[in-house]
Parts: sequence; structure tokens; C-alpha cells
Amino acid sequence: MRVLTFNMQNLRLRRRGGRNRLDGARDLDEEGGGEGAEPALDYADRRLTADVLALADADLCALQEVFDRAALDYFHDHLLRATGVAPWPWRACLPGNDGAGRDVAVMARRPFAATGHARLLPGDLGLADAPGMRPGRPVFCRDCLMVDLGVLTLFTVHFKAPWPDRAEAWARRRAEALAVRHLIARRFTDPARALWLVAGDLNDPLADTDRAVAPLIGSFGVDLTERMPEGERWTWWHAEGARGCPDAMLASPALAARWPQAVPRAIRVGMGREAGGVQPRLPEVGNHRPHASDHAALVLDLPGL
Repeated sequence: MRVLTFNMQNLRLRRRGGRNRLDGARDLDEEGGGEGAEPALDYADRRLTADVLALADADLCALQEVFDRAALDYFHDHLLRATGVAPWPWRACLPGNDGAGRDVAVMARRPFAATGHARLLPGDLGLADAPGMRPGRPVFCRDCLMVDLGVLTLFTVHFKAPWPDRAEAWARRRAEALAVRHLIARRFTDPARALWLVAGDLNDPLADTDRAVAPLIGSFGVDLTERMPEGERWTWWHAEGARGCPDAMLASPALAARWPQAVPRAIRVGMGREAGGVQPRLPEVGNHRPHASDHAALVLDLPGL
């Protein structure tokens, strides 16, 4: 089985001029707005997004920043199918807590059962509210979508970004990490022996001495991105020139031990050329746009699963 995680940078379906159209891979609050907004490039962006997923050819896709199920289905049926790659008949995208509609989603080539946790409060898991967190606010900024697919259980997440208040955002991510750990412990009698994987955009700077996601690693889980060569450990680039690796795959000790040679691989062929790196780009990719996303896709092969 090949597993993928990919932040698709605001995949949203709109009705424009009587036709369905997808927004491009750009950050925006309103239609036609946002940094680097060039609506004429939207379709080119999304064609590249589809090309990246087709090239990755993963059996199980954990996706972030998908507006809703309608956007996911339209993208799958109109752009992914056009690439000629085998389809992903089983899909899920449940309503989350991001007011801008940036939800998490899953596509798979095998049947699965999906459970969302967007409405969970910290108290539901025996946790205290994070500092600065409004009482009664759900613990997850978006959701934690749990997917049971055979012997593998996937937890798809998109944690709080480290802004505008870095300290408050760190506390929110720590609360989310603790919540995922509680969900794993609740799902399995012995989490260390089970086959589970947390995949998604953790928004957790690797340079932080005290990582917000610490409850999910150490003695509890294994950060598989640490198996990547240090120079290859980046999946995101910002216009100010900063690189980072917010996208991650955290494995159970049993999964990490069963596949000791499994190393995540970043697919940067759809990132803007301005991001640099030695990996070549798809011919249609521009300096900034068109591009598939401001993130790379991250893939992991688990032979025999």
C-alpha cells in the first residue's frame, strides 16, 4: 500500500457564470482575492494538483484544505479521472471547524469506515482547555478524521498554524496532539502493537526545541520524516524564502518496526519553481503560479499491506 498526505491549498468549488469552477491553489478569504491572486490560473493550478496525485498514485490519500465533499468529488471526477490514473471510489470529507472551509479529507481505492471528531471538546477526553482557548471551543481546529482500512488505522489531521500568536498557536497544537493521542489510546488496547499512522499538516516547526506534537512521538510514536535525509526534509516554501516540513507521518512503534526501510518521499514537482531544490518541476509549473500547491505531497510505501 502507498499512503500519501497532501495539503492542497484551498480546494474550493464555486458556481461562476452558471458553471462549476474550482479555485486555484492560493490563499484567499473571498472569491478572486488573496496573495498572488490570478483567477485565470485557477484551472491550471488544479490540473497540476491532479497531475501530482496521479504521479504519486497512492492507494490511500490523506488530504488537507478541501472545502467540502462536493469540491472533492468534482475535482476527482473532472480532473483526476482525466489523468488516466485509477480512480479513488471511496472518499470522505466531513464538516470541520475551520470557518474558511479548510477541512480534511480522505480518498482510497479500498472501502473504509470514517469517523470525524470535529465536535470533541477537551473535556470529552479529560483534557483542560489550552491557554487562551475559549471555553466550549472544540479541541481540533479542523478535525481528526479516523479511517479504518483493514488492519491500518489512519488519523488525518491539520493542526493550528503557528500564527498570528505563536505561543497561543503552540498551545492549541499541543492540545490537538494530546487529543489525537487520547483517541489512539481509546481505539486500541495496546497502541504500541497496533498499526496506526497519523498523517497530515501538523504545522509543527522542526526547529522548535519543545515540539508541540511531542505527545505523539518519543515513546508513543515514530516520526517517519526523521528517516528522510536532512536536506530532503522539507515540504513547504513561503514567499519570504522560508522552508519547512509541516507535513508529517507519525507511525505506531509496530508499524515503524514492521517497515524499517519505509522512508517518506516528498514529491515537489508541482511546487512553484521559486521554491528551489534539485527536483525538476512539471513543464506547466511557473515561478510562483501556476502550481499544484505551496506544499509538496508526501508518500510512504508499506509493501504487503
